[in-house]
Amino acid sequence: MNTMRCNKRILASGISMLLVFSMNTLSQERQVNYDESKVPPYILPDPLVLSNGTAVVDEQAWWTRRRPEILTLFETEVYGKTPSAGVPLTFQTISADTNALQGNAIRREIRINFSDDLKGPSMTLLLFLPKNKTAVPVFLGLNFDGNHTIVDDPGITLSDSWKAAEHSRGSDSSRWPLEKIILNGFGIATMYYGDIDPDFDDGFGNGIHPLFYRTGQQKPENDEWGSIGAWAWGLSRAMDYLETDQQIDPKKVIVFGHSRLGKTALWAGAQDRRFAAVISNNSGCGGAALSKRIFGETVKSINIAFPHWFCENFTHYNDNEEALPLDQHFLIALIAPRPVYVASAQDDQWADPRGEFLGALYADKVYKLLGTDGLAVHEMPPLNSPVMSTIGYHIRSGPHDITEYDWECYIDFAKKHLFESEK
Repeated sequence: MNTMRCNKRILASGISMLLVFSMNTLSQERQVNYDESKVPPYILPDPLVLSNGTAVVDEQAWWTRRRPEILTLFETEVYGKTPSAGVPLTFQTISADTNALQGNAIRREIRINFSDDLKGPSMTLLLFLPKNKTAVPVFLGLNFDGNHTIVDDPGITLSDSWKAAEHSRGSDSSRWPLEKIILNGFGIATMYYGDIDPDFDDGFGNGIHPLFYRTGQQKPENDEWGSIGAWAWGLSRAMDYLETDQQIDPKKVIVFGHSRLGKTALWAGAQDRRFAAVISNNSGCGGAALSKRIFGETVKSINIAFPHWFCENFTHYNDNEEALPLDQHFLIALIAPRPVYVASAQDDQWADPRGEFLGALYADKVYKLLGTDGLAVHEMPPLNSPVMSTIGYHIRSGPHDITEYDWECYIDFAKKHLFESEK
């Protein structure tokens, strides 16, 4: 089993290289549209109209009728249903450092076990908190290559999901400006997403899916969760722990993610209303970008390249986006009235920056129905000009990545909406 996990980790490693390879391969094999003039005519469904055609005109109708209807559509047609059954969680602190990040932070590692068997399935949460502070707000997000890669700290346990090497410590640190986050008064919590479910098409024989199979079941049903659903479930289990930590303010946990993990953050925030705010960085198709635009990555492209991410029913919309009974603005609307931030990158045309902006824009009417200012602009803003309304947005210069500039915007956004509202 250890050899198998190691080999599978090798297949799943180098996530950024895999993404670029997939993009280039699909671009060569298919006619990928990067021309705005070639976006086909499309009709977006209205988030404030029930499936029977009745308009939603007040908050009660949203909460009791339309929102549950939309959530069910995403569960059955896109991400798959998350099991309602719980697991017997246990939390085990496996390391601690009271003088981390040059003395500015405390660091803890908490193993979150998904059964009473401490040798059974688990994930390890890495947590940094500012020293000498209580009721700390926290950014929570998954990482791509193991907790040890976000900072060069020899005290962090090397991933046991694969044979991680010492030289990989801190290899993803450019995406995690920990000292900036800590010095601005926030904590940071992260887990390796492969601890929850490996990011490759293995028939769902590994990861957490088998924990929920019925007797004799071998894989999820067509309307049951894929990997994005599993990763979102893992974020909620991390939230279960954060609610128990007396140094953390559980009412101020911001869930965030980049790329496929940006899709995951949106789906986690849509399902779990304990998250105070949601941040989606370059999430593209199946994230913030509108599918019906057929620009850059499409439903078919993503289902072919990553058949394990969504539920099987989502393949019904391969080259058939017009039949979708929803689009991604519905996903953002499910987060309302909580703050949500969508970010794009100019050179990341595969993720359709304009489609990401429109996903935010067309969720605006739900946010306004629920008493917020929604999105403060109606046109896509210039480069590097962040919009900080309840629906936040920016498009920055540069490629598909999460940068220090992105983090500066997210910190400002979180401060504005989680602290100024208290004044």
